[in-house]
Amino acid sequence: MKIQFSKMQGLGNDFMVIDGVNQQIKLSPDTIRQLGDRHFGIGFDQLLLVEPATRDDIDFSYRIFNNDGSEVEQCGNGARCFARFVHDKGLSLKQEIAVETARGVIYPRLENNDNVSVNMGVPQFAPKEIPFIADSDQIIHPLDIDGTNFAISVVSMGNPHAVQVVADVETAPIASIGPKIETHPRFPAKVNVGFMQIISRDEIRLRVFERAAGETLACGTGACAAVVAGIRRGLLNPLVRVITHGGELSIAWGGDSQAVWMTGPAITVFDGIINLQGEEYAA
Repeated sequence: MKIQFSKMQGLGNDFMVIDGVNQQIKLSPDTIRQLGDRHFGIGFDQLLLVEPATRDDIDFSYRIFNNDGSEVEQCGNGARCFARFVHDKGLSLKQEIAVETARGVIYPRLENNDNVSVNMGVPQFAPKEIPFIADSDQIIHPLDIDGTNFAISVVSMGNPHAVQVVADVETAPIASIGPKIETHPRFPAKVNVGFMQIISRDEIRLRVFERAAGETLACGTGACAAVVAGIRRGLLNPLVRVITHGGELSIAWGGDSQAVWMTGPAITVFDGIINLQGEEYAA
């Protein structure tokens, strides 16, 4: 079976994007793992699948898979690439589209400067929405890791995030602490882990250890979660520049009950065709 695809990136967070509207797509977790292998496949952080809408008020459905084959609920950098893909491939001529994800509807919008803005929805803080096992809905929670308490904020941006404020993201123990927070038993569905350095009330530096993917060059939902957490702690203003190893995002949030807006680039690296071999793909 031959599949047409695009390789895209948003701040170095890279994706294989597939049109499932005009192609019949059949992908098992094993196949996704093979495609995600950077030596034997295409290589990507996530695979994005564009599917037909399931209702009249929606333009497309959107599925997201990590390179280990697991399906996830949301991806901010992916959402921008999704919008650029459907526009560039002629699937939609709209500047703003409504896209159904596993955790609700998002609204990506093409900007005149080639950036893409996305209405990422209203953040959720109730522990059961994360999900997170907690005694209260407080803003900062202590989390025990090997006998040391880490102060974290928890928020769902359609997927779970734990955010920690650090003095310097370049020296933060991301490789050692990230996996332990990701798999902590108080997060039943695991969690994305953000390490945020406050530069000023309008600027942060951020690194994110992503659930089932490890540290990536950037994480869109992680940037949203970090800014939301910083605003709730009284550390940040409503519009924040987020600097990641992959580049910069602009995140805006007006407070409780307001949606988070994310703005940043979405770049097509190349288009390709891959031939999937094996009995499961035979006509």
